[in-house]
This record gives sequence, structure tokens and C-alpha cells, in this order.
Amino acid sequence: NEVEPISNIVKRFCTGAMSLGSISTEAHETLAVAMNELGGKSNTGEGGEDIRRFTPQNGVNKCSAIKQVASGRFGVTPYYLANAKEIQIKVAQGAKPGEGGQLPGHKVDNYIASLRHSIPGVSLISPPPHHDIYSIEDLAQLIYDLKNSNPSADINVKLVSEVGVGTVAAGVAKAHAEVVTISGHDGGTGASPMSSIHQAGGPWELGIAETHQTLVLNKLRSRIRVQADGQMRTGRDVVIAALLGAEEYGFATVALMAMGCVLMRKCHMNTCPVGIATQDKRLIEYFKGQPAHVVNYFTFLATEVREIMAELGFRTMNEMIGHAECLDVDENRHNWKSAHLDFARILYKAEPPKGTTPYCVDEQDHSLGKILDRDLIKACQSAIDNKEKVTASFEIKNDNRTTGAMLCGQIAKKYGDDALPDDTININFKGTSGQSFGAFLVNGVNFSLVGEANDYLGKGMSGGTIVVKKADDCPIEAETNWIAGNTLLYGATGGKVFLSGRTGERFGVRNSGTKAVVEGVGDHGCEYMTGGTVIVLGHTGRNFAAGMSGGVAYVLDADHLFSRRCNPGMVDIEQLEEDDFVDLKQLIEEHVQHTDSVKGKKLLSDWENEKDQFVKVMPREYRRILAQMEEQKKAGV
Repeated sequence: NEVEPISNIVKRFCTGAMSLGSISTEAHETLAVAMNELGGKSNTGEGGEDIRRFTPQNGVNKCSAIKQVASGRFGVTPYYLANAKEIQIKVAQGAKPGEGGQLPGHKVDNYIASLRHSIPGVSLISPPPHHDIYSIEDLAQLIYDLKNSNPSADINVKLVSEVGVGTVAAGVAKAHAEVVTISGHDGGTGASPMSSIHQAGGPWELGIAETHQTLVLNKLRSRIRVQADGQMRTGRDVVIAALLGAEEYGFATVALMAMGCVLMRKCHMNTCPVGIATQDKRLIEYFKGQPAHVVNYFTFLATEVREIMAELGFRTMNEMIGHAECLDVDENRHNWKSAHLDFARILYKAEPPKGTTPYCVDEQDHSLGKILDRDLIKACQSAIDNKEKVTASFEIKNDNRTTGAMLCGQIAKKYGDDALPDDTININFKGTSGQSFGAFLVNGVNFSLVGEANDYLGKGMSGGTIVVKKADDCPIEAETNWIAGNTLLYGATGGKVFLSGRTGERFGVRNSGTKAVVEGVGDHGCEYMTGGTVIVLGHTGRNFAAGMSGGVAYVLDADHLFSRRCNPGMVDIEQLEEDDFVDLKQLIEEHVQHTDSVKGKKLLSDWENEKDQFVKVMPREYRRILAQMEEQKKAGV
């Protein structure tokens, strides 16, 4: 009776990342309902979540507490983030490290495509890396972005169990994440093809031991929670993870087994016979899982954990964390393969330095107290409360990072994806903005910057307008001047962007719906783009349109060399049709209206001649799907 109650233990349990698409909607919702009933957490996985689940209906809460942000940023919108209790940045997955998520086109039906802001039938492949994370400082910036968008949510970073993961986890703690997940090699791979799972990370036991010891010895353990993940199934697994240093525990495959999974290992084929890993309506009818099945499993699991705790003499889970001396090697089970293995470093008990603890007790300081968004929110309070129109002006400096995310997070939380009516909030900035200017911008909010912007402008924006232009007295020619940095519009799903100047690399990467006009881009423009429209009124770098599976790009090919700079793997370069010219001219006119662009004016002044210099970049798979949709429309389907 002195041991921690079951209700406390199950709160440390969460389901692993299983996306809608990899598993059926029915299975996904069943897991969410069960974990909410237990007080634990379910994980959306990559690919978004139906907004109808954010609000409990008839007393049933289907909202997943953990919202995942993966390299593809599929389904990541301000409203999605606003409804998270925890946001997980999936840096990698233990069962297939080095690869992003993959969903075959035959599993992308209308519903999944709507959640992911993509096209039905088009395969969805996430980039192997996050294109806004190339250093621990970049990771800290993404953590800061997400924390601004939803200050009440904890930030979780998912890493692979491998040699050196402890050092990376120390960087994650210093980057102010609240949780670090160590993913083992035995975990599932969802809908990935067999070619993706031939290489894997290490056992979670090795990663947890290294991570805990490194954090303890560097006085960081009290700042961050450690989660173990990767084919954990029994109470014994949980206790071993706790003794090695973990205080939270993730379960995926076994949770599916509780709902009826029979391990056919054909998740990627859309033919799951029990209706779990499929989008086939006929097969989903065979799904018999219920929240009670999952609740029972985790209750029994916690009961076993409690019994082992009592046997070891621990009253609480926290008391047990890090006591590796309670683990020993079973000498009787040695064979020729393991007889000479030395487990001393794994079973080493790291003693916390004076004044620290071997588990998390401190809150991370994200320094959100005096950011510029606090002033923006104050100036726009009448718009947030009553949708009244507001116009304001602010000076901005390059240490004002992620400007607009907190403001838009509050709007999204209150009004959802629709946010505010057009042109409700108009804010004019002057100066040099820091990274992630206009990140997660929502409809009804317009940002205009006279000056220049850094990296990640418009990241995750779902509406509104961003304008960046040079000052009137600036003598530099806009079309030859770099006015914004790298990796702009990453994962954006809506809105418009007008940039009177050139930008760096990876402009429009994973753009899903934003319309943008720019006067020149660096290498890898429109990479992995799945929707929206991009117009380039100048030079493009190498590898344009790599991995582009949706959306349209119009490029001014004045030197007729664009074909050498475009990646032809998934796209064709075409001549424009009359409808294309109408859309193109309209967006260029808007660009001139917002930025007073000299280049735009020149093109419009001699439109009949200049328009023929544009070429159209069209993804082949996208064109095929659009043609099919048009045929279905004519047939009345």
C-alpha cells in the first residue's frame, strides 16, 4: 500500500508515433480515447490530426496529447500546435534512422490528403533531415518557434539510440527541450517499404544508459525528462528503463496488439487483415479494437511495474530512476556470443552532483517574458477579442526571433483554422528581423517589413500575407539584392508572400499551399513542394524542384538556361497556357502593389512580350492526378 498508485504510473506511459495513414482513423482514435482516459498521452505521429478531434464530443476526448512535427511538416498548422500538450520534434526513428516518413500513394485517400494538405494518390515522402536543423543552434531555434506558438506545451525531441546519443541529448537539454526520447532499433516502421528498414539504430537500453549518465555528469538531468521507446512490452521492460535512467515510456506495436494486431508485417501494403494498418474501407470493417482493450493492457502493465517496485524496495517511480546497481548480469544465460561482453559501463550508476537530481524537477527557461510578440498581442488585443481591425507599427531587430508566432498561436487557439477575417491585423515593421519572421502566421494577419529578413521566414504559415521590401532611399537594386535568408515557407499551408529581392537556398521547401513571388532564389528551390504556387522573377540556383510532387512554379527563363538548373526527376518544364498567364499576371500585379517592385513593373509594362519568357514547372504525378480528378468531376463522381 506504500507503493505509488497505478493511476500515477500510467501517466508516464504514452503511445509511440503512429500517423493517420500508417494506421486507420478508427485505430488512431481508439488509442487517443484510451490514453486520455488513463491520463497518459497518445502521439499523432507525422501527418496531422482531424480538427474535429480537438473538441470533446459527447464526453469522449479523441484529441492526441502529443503532436508530432517531422521533417515533412505534413499537417503542422498553428491550430494543430495550439491543441497540443506536448510537441514532439522527430529528428529520427530508431527502426530506420536517416530516413523521413514515407506514405505510398495508394494509402493517400481524400481524407488523409486533406489532413496533410496534399493531393490524393500522390506518395508523400518526408526529407531525411529537417531542413531547418543543421546544428544544435538550429534545433534550439525550432524549439523556440514551437514554444512561442504554444507556450503551454512541452517540447520533446526524438533521437535514435546510437553511439554518442548522450552528447546530442545534452545539446537538446541545453536547447531547452522539456523531454528527450531515445528510440530503439526494435520499433516499428509503419508504412515504410522494406528497403528502408535494412539499417537500424541500437537497443534503447544502450541509448538510455548513455543519455542518463551524460546528463547526470553534466548537471543537466534535472532539467529534462528522458523517455524510452522501441518495442517495450512488459512491466519488466519499464523497470529496466527506469533503473537505467528513463522516467517516461513509449509503446506502439504492443498497443496495436491490444487492439487486435496480428503482426502480419504488411503495413506498407494497405492489406492489413484486422483493419489497423490500412485505409481500405472493406478491411477496416474487421477492426474490433476498443479503448477498454488498451486501458486494460496499460493497467495490467502498471500493476506489474508496481509489484516489481515493491519487490525492489522503491515506493515511487522517481526513487527508482537511475539505480543501475539494482541490475545484474545473469551468469547462467551466457553463451559463446555473450560470454566476453562487459556490461560495466551500461550498469554504471552515475552519482548526481551536489544540488542536482537524477530525474527532472526543474522547468526550462525559454525567455518568453519580454519578447516582441508581447507588445504585438497588447496592440492587437481588440482584434483577438472582438475581431476589430488593427494597424500598428514596430521597429524590429535581428534578435527579435519568431515574431508573430505567439500572437497567431492565441488567435488559432480561439478561432481555429479560419482565424480572423482578411486584413483584420496589419502590422508594419522596419529594420532587420530575426529568424522565423512570420512563422505560423494565420489568416487575417498581414506583416509588412521594410528592411530584410533572416532564415525560416513564413515557416508553417497557414494564412495572411508577408511582404518584405527595401527602403525607398536604399540605392541597391532589389533584383540583385538578397533580402531574406534560407529555408523560407518550410511546411507552409496557406497565405501569400511577396519578396522584393532574392533569397537563399531551399525557398519554398515542402510548401503545401502558399502563393509566393520572389525575384531570385538559391539552390534547391521548391524542394519537396506538394502544393501552392511559386513565381520566380529572376535567377534560380541548382537542383530546382527536387522531389517536387505537387503545386506549380513559374520561372522567368530570360537566359534560357533554366533547364540546366532544374531537377527533372519528378517534373516537366512546359510552356504556359492562357489560364496560366491569367494567374501569373494577377500575382505579379499584387507583388508590384505590395512592394513597388521595379522588376515587376518592367514585366507588366511590356507583358505581351515578356510573358513568353516564363516557363512552367509541373510535377508529372500531380498532373496525372489532376487529370483524373477532372475526369471524375465530368462523370459526376
